Amino acid sequence: MKKNILAIAIVLVIIIAIIISVIVNSQNSHKNVETSEEKNITQELKTIRLNEVTHSIFYAPLYAAMSEGFFEDEGLKLDLTNGGGADNVMTAILANQADIGLCGPEASIYVYNEGRDDYVEVFAQLTKKDGSFLVAKEPTDNFSWTDLKGKTVIPGRKGGVPYMTFEWILKQNGLNPQTDLVLDDSIKFDLMAGAFAAGTAEYVTLFEPTASMTEEAGKGYVVASVGEASGEIPYTAYCAKKSYIEKNSDVVEGFTRATYKGQKWVQEHTAKEVAESIVSFFPDTTIESLTTSVQSYKDIDAWNENPILKEEAFNKLQEVMTEAGELSSQAPYEKIVNNKFAEKVVNE
Repeated sequence: MKKNILAIAIVLVIIIAIIISVIVNSQNSHKNVETSEEKNITQELKTIRLNEVTHSIFYAPLYAAMSEGFFEDEGLKLDLTNGGGADNVMTAILANQADIGLCGPEASIYVYNEGRDDYVEVFAQLTKKDGSFLVAKEPTDNFSWTDLKGKTVIPGRKGGVPYMTFEWILKQNGLNPQTDLVLDDSIKFDLMAGAFAAGTAEYVTLFEPTASMTEEAGKGYVVASVGEASGEIPYTAYCAKKSYIEKNSDVVEGFTRATYKGQKWVQEHTAKEVAESIVSFFPDTTIESLTTSVQSYKDIDAWNENPILKEEAFNKLQEVMTEAGELSSQAPYEKIVNNKFAEKVVNE
């Protein structure tokens, strides 16, 4: 009897071992399939070299589109680099070191006016107002733009949209940029905060989160929004060489669709939700600081609601450039701006 019970027990153990083995093999097989599928998805993603003019919360719709997987949805993977100025972004594009650039459309106008056959087209607008904030060395109550008379300001590179927009505001407030104050344009864009903190200039224009971080460090005080004062202007947009757009129309369309998804996502979510989505792009900034910066841009309606760059906005940009003495010949809207992809994704 005992022998029969032992035999039955052994058989049961063998059966259980077989069942467990089948289950484990099945699970491993399933995992291998999933791993294989993940590898295939990764291999299918097309890498796009994107060069941004600077790294700022001002471009939150871009970072949100990346973190929320909108580019992957279009089969794209972004290799993001910081150009440190629109001139550097354009140099990277023309030298084939970048596929797409994110910078002011003025850079594309300059290239077109040089007479290049393979000039650079703008295909998607991201921001519609200046993203910089005026920071003062001393706390200021009831700031007025006329307070800048006789002062030194660091406004960015001459010929760039930040500098020209700032000049525009000064003139609108009765100040002569050449005689009423000193505009120190000798400082590189990414070094402006440090130069302001260590130097004698009374004011500087800074993007977020640098403006808020400067204030938190006790190095300055945010007194005004340049974008709020200047009004709408096509401040930052995506661009690429005409030949690249023609050869990679499917890529550009997918890129524009992901951009539009990012713009809508940022509009539909709170500042804190946006901050939580893009925090990995700003590892040295707290969620609280990010939320404040995002809200600052929401408050001035800084981001374009869709990627379409309108002709009236383009004309205002060229008016600002002409007024600044940086544009002797205006470029045709239909040459610089290629809205084909933006209009398609918006109307889908």
